[in-house]
Amino acid sequence: MSAETLEFQVEARQLLQLVIHSIYSNKDVFLRELVSNASDALDKLRLAALRDDALGVDTSDLHIELAADPEARTLTVRDNGIGMSHDEVIQLIGTIANSGTAKFVQELKEAKDAKDSSAAENLIGQFGVGFYSSFMVADEVELVTRKAGEEHGTRWTSSGAGTYSLERVEEAPQGTSVTLKLRPADSDDQLHDYTAAWKIREIVKKYSDFITWPIRLQQETPEASAEPVNSMKALWARSRDEVSDEEYHELYKHISHDWLDPLEVVRLQAEGTFEYQALLFIPSHAPHDLYTQGYQRGVQLYVKRVFVMDDCEALMPPYLRFVKGVVDAADLSLNVSREILQQDRQIQLMRRRLAKKILATVKDLRAGDPEKYATLWREFGRVIKEGLLSDFDNRDAILTAASFASTHDAEQPTSLAQYVERMKEGQQHIYYLTGESRQSVEHSPHLEAFRAKGVEVLLLTDPVDELWVEAVPEFDGKQLRSVAKGELELDGETDQEQQEDREQRKQEFAALLGWMTEQLGAEVKEVRLSARLTVSPACVVTDTNDASPALEAMYRAMGQELPHAKRILELNPEHPLVAGLNRAHSDRPDDAAVTETAELLYGMALLAEGGQPAEPGRFLTLMANRLTHNL
Repeated sequence: MSAETLEFQVEARQLLQLVIHSIYSNKDVFLRELVSNASDALDKLRLAALRDDALGVDTSDLHIELAADPEARTLTVRDNGIGMSHDEVIQLIGTIANSGTAKFVQELKEAKDAKDSSAAENLIGQFGVGFYSSFMVADEVELVTRKAGEEHGTRWTSSGAGTYSLERVEEAPQGTSVTLKLRPADSDDQLHDYTAAWKIREIVKKYSDFITWPIRLQQETPEASAEPVNSMKALWARSRDEVSDEEYHELYKHISHDWLDPLEVVRLQAEGTFEYQALLFIPSHAPHDLYTQGYQRGVQLYVKRVFVMDDCEALMPPYLRFVKGVVDAADLSLNVSREILQQDRQIQLMRRRLAKKILATVKDLRAGDPEKYATLWREFGRVIKEGLLSDFDNRDAILTAASFASTHDAEQPTSLAQYVERMKEGQQHIYYLTGESRQSVEHSPHLEAFRAKGVEVLLLTDPVDELWVEAVPEFDGKQLRSVAKGELELDGETDQEQQEDREQRKQEFAALLGWMTEQLGAEVKEVRLSARLTVSPACVVTDTNDASPALEAMYRAMGQELPHAKRILELNPEHPLVAGLNRAHSDRPDDAAVTETAELLYGMALLAEGGQPAEPGRFLTLMANRLTHNL
């Protein structure tokens, strides 16, 4: 079969040039990526053989082999793992960053222009194109692969110039070999000779020593036996004193395909009737696809040092899906399936224990390393708060570990415990306000009375906040209460004079309130005087047991319709516009100007909370008419 030549996508060609010429600050990492891919292929073959006896593959000597030829200037990385079919080669090798390529290229260009190599390497890791780092040191890359169980193999070849060729190979060993035709040793950008045995050993020792498969270096003479160059010691099985931070970091990078060091390393060892070891990592940044449906979790399952399953969802609750690492159990079957794991009592116990350990680590970081904690919460706080909706056993631990923006400090978030410590004398509730952004909620009229009385309010602007505040009734005996729902009566307000003044005001405005409730009946369920406004003329609030407009919209976006709840319009009787409207309504209740002003007040209240009138064009016309009359 003759070779076929295919072109990369336009964005993919741009990406490839960026990878080749300007992304990596350390070119040695190309070998780490190739060895990591080979290790994954061996893991997958071992797992496939356990689950399919008919596959008929020999797993007695699974290994990775490195072969260098100084004269020919080639370096080959071979494995006898799962291999790839023709279609898989196109899908996995022939397409670069097939999801979000254009956005990725743009971000890479920005990182390059800013001369931020760490940001660029981070992006490379996020989009999983480490294979293409080979082109940093090679003029041409040839990949030959045959999938286990298939008769024919595939050869993929590219010089990185925008095209690649595919060719069927009649006889190819099972697994994958990647051969790099290295640039001349005296090239300006070639700092090291990657055919030198000492350099290969150095790179493997630094980046891949922990890999549990043997990595063998084929000596320059064909008759010499391959020399093992990695220790194959499982880091999670060694004591903390025996492992350096650098070794932990490289294991994390191998598991996660990240290019940055983890934020925190978490070890756990359980002994007794059910024994297991866990080595977990909290990343230092959120991956680009953390909130997508197909996000791959990063906890691997081993049984007695034998790899069993990648991205084992049963080991970690969804709200901790960003955690990477390894769990090695002593008493599970090697041939366990995902379906069995979901029901396995031991796995469920491990899941609960691992979740508690991660949350305890977050809490400890808050107390012991505020800078690390700030990074963690900035990157993953939004997803951790999802646990408030699903993990009832750990709800208090999540609330204790969480941070929230508040009116107390524009820069520094607060914990709920700190909020409770600062509560005013007589205050019984923890007050909050939800919204799209801090800027929008900070200017909300709902905060006016709270600012005037110096009462702190939490500012909750993540989409998940709209959901969990409805599900969490209290913290430390203090009920959570929205400042934009229900009729406001600030804790500790017992002034008899105030109460009498309010009753008098209600009497003064009773006719206007009744008339406006009737006029705006299609939009609002009630018009009443407000205790929460000190500056603005009006605001709209949600009744105590009704869903907020934002929550309605969220359910609608998920394909679930909630019954529409009418809002309540509150008026500030001290505002000149409201006071004037009351007088005008008393004098000339049928005047069109009075009706228009009432409608304008409601529209202004909607705009103040970030909404908009049902008929924006009519609102603007009324506004223009009123302004014209006042000139």
